[in-house]
Amino acid sequence: MSCQNHERKRIYQVWPGKISLFLSIYWSEVDLSLLFCVQKFLCGGRLVFGPDASSLLLTTCMIGGPSITFCIRIAFLIGDHRHLFHSLILIPAILLTIMDLTFLFLTSTRDPGIIPRNKEALSEVGNTKLPRTKDIMVNGFTVKVKFCDTCKLYRPPRASHCSICNNCVQRFDHHCPWVGQCIALRNYPFFVCFLSCSTLLCIYVLAFSVVSMLEVRGQFYVLIADDLILGVLALYCFVSVWFVGGLTVFHFYLICTNQTTCENFRYHYDKKENPYRKGVLKNFEELFLAKIPPPLVNFRDWAQEEEEDVELGSIASEVVRAFGSPRHGNEQ
Repeated sequence: MSCQNHERKRIYQVWPGKISLFLSIYWSEVDLSLLFCVQKFLCGGRLVFGPDASSLLLTTCMIGGPSITFCIRIAFLIGDHRHLFHSLILIPAILLTIMDLTFLFLTSTRDPGIIPRNKEALSEVGNTKLPRTKDIMVNGFTVKVKFCDTCKLYRPPRASHCSICNNCVQRFDHHCPWVGQCIALRNYPFFVCFLSCSTLLCIYVLAFSVVSMLEVRGQFYVLIADDLILGVLALYCFVSVWFVGGLTVFHFYLICTNQTTCENFRYHYDKKENPYRKGVLKNFEELFLAKIPPPLVNFRDWAQEEEEDVELGSIASEVVRAFGSPRHGNEQ
């Protein structure tokens, strides 16, 4: 008994192995590169990262480096008793930087809404030819849900399969390479806050960098030469604000219309009825004030010994029963 308990593993410890084993069963149908599309876990499975989590370090440096440089430079200007510069300028910059990095961390380390594979279908499907889509009703509208060949289940409405993470994800928006994680149901509010803080931080640093340079009379190259650090920061933020600012505006538009990025590019709801639109205020309330649903996979749970050679599926089976089983995929 003690030996068996010692060998027991938690779900996060067998999760990558499960994916690799599942792919090996369908070896001839799957690109071998997908064997490396697995999540990364830290702190005993409490932190869930995407396969490209290393990009998070680059993003952190791109935010933290200029922000810390700006704060240090402003601190020196305050010490030199420069006109218009005092501690009230430094405090917002520090707060925005902390908030920005915090929302980045929350976005990158949360389970975005991974849907477990349907283990029961692995033995049921075989060579059976299944309907590719199934019609269900959502808010009085007919919505087609697709069958996922990898996860062996009909995806819930608004879910999609991420080709990078190799998982079906609830209310999938997109996979963001800058945060190294899918942006979906359980981390989308944090992602929007991250974009908003990044935009405000860029505008703030740009504004006060320009103000500092304008204190010096002369031509443009004289202004840059007087304070090269703030000149470079101003240029960096001017370029960055168009990128992050544009993304922020785009995602606020998506929130107002209750769309995901995937839906906006794929279904073009501006040309037909959107079954999920509830009005601007309710759309914002649903995103920022509603409780974030619990994850479908508790990666810290103990993996059942009899399931170590198949995909997780206890909760996935409930999803299948709710939206149709593979065996009865053509029912309405």
